[in-house]
Amino acid sequence: MEEHFVHESSYVDSGCEIGPGTKIWHFCHVLSGAKIGSDCVLGQNVCVAPTVVIGNRCKIQNNVSLYDGVVLEDEVFCGPSMVFTNVINPRADVERKHEYRRTVLQRGCTIGANATIVCGNTIGERAMVGAGAVVTRDVPARALVVGVPARVAGWICDCGVGLEFDGARAVCAECDKTYELVDDRCRLLD
Repeated sequence: MEEHFVHESSYVDSGCEIGPGTKIWHFCHVLSGAKIGSDCVLGQNVCVAPTVVIGNRCKIQNNVSLYDGVVLEDEVFCGPSMVFTNVINPRADVERKHEYRRTVLQRGCTIGANATIVCGNTIGERAMVGAGAVVTRDVPARALVVGVPARVAGWICDCGVGLEFDGARAVCAECDKTYELVDDRCRLLD
């Protein structure tokens, strides 16, 4: 398998783990201690802090900073200029590095361009955060959230198509997967 690629304008500090097939494009900085899986793409001007863990096959678009405490599971998409935070009440003159909160993006979720993920929250598996949304609490699996603050506006198939429920059941119009909605949770039926 092909080794990873780092554009000549980027900095990758010693002590990072980067999986094969990963591509790190222009003007990125990956700090010592960061862990990046295989077959990922980091677009222009991405910064990855020392305790960040990025799974396999993730795509991080231009101008995204992943701060300490951020964990991306496999196949996560971070849209252009989306924002993570890591302290809930920052002040320039008060040191709060010991208060960093963990933020987890579960497998296959998508974060739209210019969305903000407030620290300490979990974005559920295959969820989709709309462009410009501000996430201030956990997002359930397969939920589509939009707005400020982000609220559930619908449900998304694993293939990324919106689901139309008839009662408590939905069949994806594109891939024919069937889902059930119970207690405001969307689950795939076998």
